[in-house]
Amino acid sequence: MSLITLIPLFPLIGFLINGIGFRHVPKSLAGIISSAAAFASFACALTLFLGFNGQPQIIHLFDWITVGTLNISMSFQLDQLSLLMLLIITGVGTLIHIYSIGYMSHDEGFGKFFAFLNLFLFFMLLLVMGSNYVVMFIGWEGVGLCSYLLIGFWNKNSNYGNAARKAFIMNRIGDLGFLLGIFLIINHFGSVEYSEVFSRIAEGGYSSGDKTLFYITILLFIGAMGKSAQIPLYTWLPDAMAGPTPVSALIHAATMVTAGIYMIIRSNIMYSLAPETLDIVAWVGLATALLAASIGLFQNDIKKVLAYSTVSQLGYMFMGLGVMAYSSSFFHVMTHAFFKALLFLGAGSVIHAMSDEQDIRSMGGLRKKLPITFITFLIATIAISGIPPFAGFFSKDEILAHVFEHNKLMWAFGVLGSIMTSFYMFRLLFLTFFGEFRGTEKQKHHLHESPIAMTAPLMILAVLSAIGGFFNFPHIFGGHASLAEFMAPLFEHSAIEHVAVDESLEIKLMIVSVVAALLSAGVAYFIYVVKKTVPVAEGEETGLQKVIYNKYYIDELYDTLFVKPITALSNFFREVIEFLVIDLIVEGVGKLVKTLSSEVRLLQNGTTGYYIFAMVLSIAAILVWSLKSFLLG
Repeated sequence: MSLITLIPLFPLIGFLINGIGFRHVPKSLAGIISSAAAFASFACALTLFLGFNGQPQIIHLFDWITVGTLNISMSFQLDQLSLLMLLIITGVGTLIHIYSIGYMSHDEGFGKFFAFLNLFLFFMLLLVMGSNYVVMFIGWEGVGLCSYLLIGFWNKNSNYGNAARKAFIMNRIGDLGFLLGIFLIINHFGSVEYSEVFSRIAEGGYSSGDKTLFYITILLFIGAMGKSAQIPLYTWLPDAMAGPTPVSALIHAATMVTAGIYMIIRSNIMYSLAPETLDIVAWVGLATALLAASIGLFQNDIKKVLAYSTVSQLGYMFMGLGVMAYSSSFFHVMTHAFFKALLFLGAGSVIHAMSDEQDIRSMGGLRKKLPITFITFLIATIAISGIPPFAGFFSKDEILAHVFEHNKLMWAFGVLGSIMTSFYMFRLLFLTFFGEFRGTEKQKHHLHESPIAMTAPLMILAVLSAIGGFFNFPHIFGGHASLAEFMAPLFEHSAIEHVAVDESLEIKLMIVSVVAALLSAGVAYFIYVVKKTVPVAEGEETGLQKVIYNKYYIDELYDTLFVKPITALSNFFREVIEFLVIDLIVEGVGKLVKTLSSEVRLLQNGTTGYYIFAMVLSIAAILVWSLKSFLLG
């Protein structure tokens, strides 16, 4: 068996053991089995990465669908992009699995949770390993299913169930666009295999602005908007916080939400020939980054702040994709996986210590009681804020540099988003870990550092968040862009051209972004540490703060425009159409036939004389009708 086939097989086996036999598998073993399966996948991925010779490989498993000349196979593709994604998914996924052992230790659904977690990992691996769009779509839909199961894991709470359904339905909207894009690819190219489709584009004389490629790329981007939470399909992601915190880390950091970025990078040759789509991608990404960052400024739920942070950071990735900075966007995918997983797991450690309290207004002063959580959370905060020398600075700055080449106004807005990011992240840090404790005495008595199963992943992720930027260290600092060079073969047919930015200008751009981030952090320090300001209580917000705190009422707008009309229409069909059409017509016809037959059957009374009389009347009627026809004819 090929080593690559073992990568998704291990999580699938973990799911089967914990899923089918979760009532019989001891609780002490369920987490170990699940974590071991994830780690085995990581070991296989690392082995493949170390032995990779730079040449893409197709591993054919079996022919799946054959219709005429169309053949869709179940096969895997091993290349630079899939290998990097495998390392991120399985590496960060393993740490999240280990962390979950401590976090979910007292949950009655322990075994079921790890079964779902393994199944999620299996489908995400399938998504990035497939050699064609259909296999990608299987994984795409699979992670959608698993997100529904995990977000609504605590299904006794109806709000959590609503959040799970919201995520599932909004993703289906985007997935329809993705599916139509696949149909268009089949119709135009007669294949869904990456190698065949991309080679035909490279050799087929397609020019920039080709209309077919525009339609395909825009449909695929609609799918990415749903899965990677871009405007207007982003509102499901903050609600996904209903699930256990390790689920939030898995969805937001290394897996599901990065699927859209992965799909566009995989399809880079098509997007590079569709400049109109790229402009849409860039501006949608920028708008999402700014909108989500502004909402994060006044949120008080620790997980909601991080959720809108994720939406905003995804916007930066799409902005990079829109200016064809594909490797830079993926660089941010990688660093974001490190520091965002760390932030969510750190938040989980805080929630664990606070007896499930998530409101940062009820926290404060936790750095003394939770020293490891505090230090690791601080590192992640510095990283996401774009402050050197931590990972987020290098990846975000690289995107902003490419954006500056493309559009100066877009760059300025990008810096504004970075300023807001630094402010709300340090606001979160200061309100949670600094000042005096604002919770109850019971919570204060319960405060303690998390067990080693939870803190060990935090420390590993903290190291990665600190040094992750050196994978693509800038040339101006004497670095070597190892990641960009490793990924270069993926873009050889995309004709990517960047305007050269001289070193002095590049340094100036870095200084601007760093100074902006530091000043923003300083403002947060002055407000929340020096002045000891605490956000107002629920319902006391006023003016613009109230509008932003309520997320610009976009959920309410969607409810008015879509949910209520659909509900009213369904009620109309139930109360009017069902009564007039189904009950009166369909059921009415049945009742009429039944009534008439019950009356007509009385004619069958068994009397011979009556039957002879009926026959004579019938013959007479026939004769009269025939005579009438003869005389008139």
